[in-house]
Amino acid sequence: MLRISAFSLAFALSTTFALAAGDPAPGGTYKTDPSHSSFNWSFNHSGLSHYTARFTKVDARLDWKPEKPETSTLSVTIDPLSVRTDYPWPEKVNFDQEIGGEETFLAAKPITFVSKTIRVTGEKTGTVDGLLTLRGETHPATLDVTFNGSMAKHPMMGVAKIGFSATGSIRRSEWGLDFAIPELGNVVTFAIETQMVPADYSFQ
Repeated sequence: MLRISAFSLAFALSTTFALAAGDPAPGGTYKTDPSHSSFNWSFNHSGLSHYTARFTKVDARLDWKPEKPETSTLSVTIDPLSVRTDYPWPEKVNFDQEIGGEETFLAAKPITFVSKTIRVTGEKTGTVDGLLTLRGETHPATLDVTFNGSMAKHPMMGVAKIGFSATGSIRRSEWGLDFAIPELGNVVTFAIETQMVPADYSFQ
């Protein structure tokens, strides 16, 4: 009986998602769904591993034009104090606060990215060229983006949703963040996963 019920539930959910996926999300202004998004970054650490951390407060706003994606616009704001390193001895060193707030690191200054040009490179791929402001300095940066799909009405949240994956890299020294190079790698790579909802949606 339990096995049949579980199968029925799985079948019902898969059918609901399939029906919802049939209609794409409409154009309009979208924002990050923080419970279904992540921003991870990493760099080479002494040639032994790629040290990886993340930001937990990322607010992206997308003016979505599904008929002509290249005319869409994107802006992102990241709170540097939301950096999370999972440092194992917080009672000894507040490592997150040090990286996010110290002048020699992120200096507690907002990190922003504003798109300038969007290019469609494939059926579901594109690049976003824009200006990245880090530690108060602004320079060009590029995102490689994959459009994962959209729904006119997500079956569990009841609103339109859009999903993207993105990757990119920067040379941190270009933003004046040259601490411990080359022991700590100059190239910082990042990986983004996000679902977005209409900008007027309330998570409360």
